[in-house]
Amino acid sequence: MVTRNFYVWMVNTLNKALESYKKGIYGKKAAVLGFGISNRPLARILSKWGAQVTVFDKKEDAAFSEILADYKKLGIDFSLGENYLDKLKGFDVILRTPCMRFDIPQIQREVARGAELTSEMEVFFKLCPAFVYAVTGSDGKTTTTSLIYEFLKNEGYKCYLGGNIGTPLLDRIEEIEPEDKVVLELSSFQLQTMKDSPDVAVITNISPNHLDIHKSMEEYIDAKKNIFRHQKESDRLVLNYDNPITRGFISEAIANTAIFSLNEECSFGTFIRNNRIIYRENNKETEIIPISEIKLPGMYNVENIMAAITAVIPEVVPGSILKVAKTFGGVEHRNEFVRKIRDVTFRNNSIGSSPTRTIAALKTFDGNVILIAGGYDKNLSYDELGAFLPGHVKALVLMGATADKIEAAYMKHIEKEGFEPVPVFKAGNMEDAVKKAYSIAQSGDTVLLSPASASFDMYANFVERGNHFKEIVKSLE
Repeated sequence: MVTRNFYVWMVNTLNKALESYKKGIYGKKAAVLGFGISNRPLARILSKWGAQVTVFDKKEDAAFSEILADYKKLGIDFSLGENYLDKLKGFDVILRTPCMRFDIPQIQREVARGAELTSEMEVFFKLCPAFVYAVTGSDGKTTTTSLIYEFLKNEGYKCYLGGNIGTPLLDRIEEIEPEDKVVLELSSFQLQTMKDSPDVAVITNISPNHLDIHKSMEEYIDAKKNIFRHQKESDRLVLNYDNPITRGFISEAIANTAIFSLNEECSFGTFIRNNRIIYRENNKETEIIPISEIKLPGMYNVENIMAAITAVIPEVVPGSILKVAKTFGGVEHRNEFVRKIRDVTFRNNSIGSSPTRTIAALKTFDGNVILIAGGYDKNLSYDELGAFLPGHVKALVLMGATADKIEAAYMKHIEKEGFEPVPVFKAGNMEDAVKKAYSIAQSGDTVLLSPASASFDMYANFVERGNHFKEIVKSLE
């Protein structure tokens, strides 16, 4: 229970932090690098607080034609197009978009001159007065973040959802109060230069990903560690004990460390016994929910629920957890049911942008799967996926830049192990892929879009890709 005096103290502390930041940014030259969804409200709020804002983006004016005039009315300048960073000179503060590397020469030149390098999320962490839960990981972070948010909301807390999902939160900072809860999904790109950590940090798992942008797997892992690197002893860190990389973080943790595991019982955290999720802390066990009552399919979603449970107890009671787990049907583009036609089921797992995500999705089916895969190449290995496919798919429809890599990984394993290969088809685009999959599907089959690759060779993001898939499926006769 938050006492009145504590509440007043926290509000005053917030006001001081916020007013101090406003005073510090007033009149400063602020460069906002990238004009995507999160940086648009960032540019507005900085301008409102009196900064001289210039937005930089490699896209041309035409890409922002519908909104550019409104921002220019606020006094915001723009540097757009191929050589957009040429004008990055003489700024006091540089706020980069998450997917832009921090060490490119134009940025480092300004930092060496004395500019402060930060981001929308880093500023939010410094100013947020509320208790913060944050989730990162290679797979499952959106579902886990959404579950934490739903658990807390069902318990009666006023909650804010942000980071990689929800809405950008910095322009709502003035309405967030100390007794509220903030739930964030954080990517490795957001974490890479982070100098603050949340009150509760969750890492769902770590496997190779985003190696087209990160220089190495070591750099990717190091970025993820920033979610707990700056925690206090009184904070909580939740780790996946079954993942060897995250299990290795236990020895580096400063905060109270709880684990979740499908395979091992633990002294602090969640585990499975007799097909029930059990939470244990201080030698006290609480049965939370039978696995059979969880609406989300697949053991990887059981892991996500366990991670979320471990993050929210004792703030959330088992009854609230049970209510959400029995009704929560998942997040769009994550094994999402689209349609059933002549007993052929279509599912959209466009979020499957890495081999491990596609493997996790395939584990929920019985093998009668026609898999649509392929896309932008993030420099990931497909060997593990190639070894997993036999027995889990009845046909492959491949497209995009990684089509040949996926086929090669599959055929390499087939030849090595002596399996009978399934049909492999190539498609030039999503429409061709869906039509080919539908033409070969039989009663009882599932056509699954789970690309094991990013979307950027054909689409702006996985959401656009998934929506296009759904549009095509819904147009089938």
